[in-house]
Amino acid sequence: MFYRDEKLALFIDGSNLYAAAKALGFDIDYKLLRTEFMRRGKLLRAFYYTALLENEEYSPIRPLVDWLNYNGFSMVTKPAKEFTDSLGRRKVKGNMDIELAVDAMEMAPHIDHMVLFSGDGDFKPLVAGIQRQGVRVSVVSTIRSQPPMIADDLRRQADNFIELEELRDVIGRPPREQ
Repeated sequence: MFYRDEKLALFIDGSNLYAAAKALGFDIDYKLLRTEFMRRGKLLRAFYYTALLENEEYSPIRPLVDWLNYNGFSMVTKPAKEFTDSLGRRKVKGNMDIELAVDAMEMAPHIDHMVLFSGDGDFKPLVAGIQRQGVRVSVVSTIRSQPPMIADDLRRQADNFIELEELRDVIGRPPREQ
């Protein structure tokens, strides 16, 4: 539930939201997403968190990052770490949880409602801490994918769970061909 006069901030775990939408078979239209939450309350900030491969000539996420940056999103990025696992496979690691948590704690005194776009159970203590400051927390993810993309204890901690599938018609678009 949203109140039109409440101050909102969106915290988008980019890779987590991308994976949840992909599991449901659609892409996120970020312009529509921002518009939808501006309609629901007084949107103060929309943060988007992602790690970037700095050493690649072309990163597939770079056009999205640039677009978001020019269209009202506060971008929080850092270089992803590349490594080779024990089976010799190239892996990329770029966890943005700490950056998101620090920003959320700093914003809490200025907002009435936090909207977290992530199903990562590591955020349960953050949600509890934000709630102790008197801020309501909604979590956007999905239980309709196989397996579900949201940790059960994060869903239980949130004041409100928003099923991503139910936002498809409002913020979704057909997936782009690879």
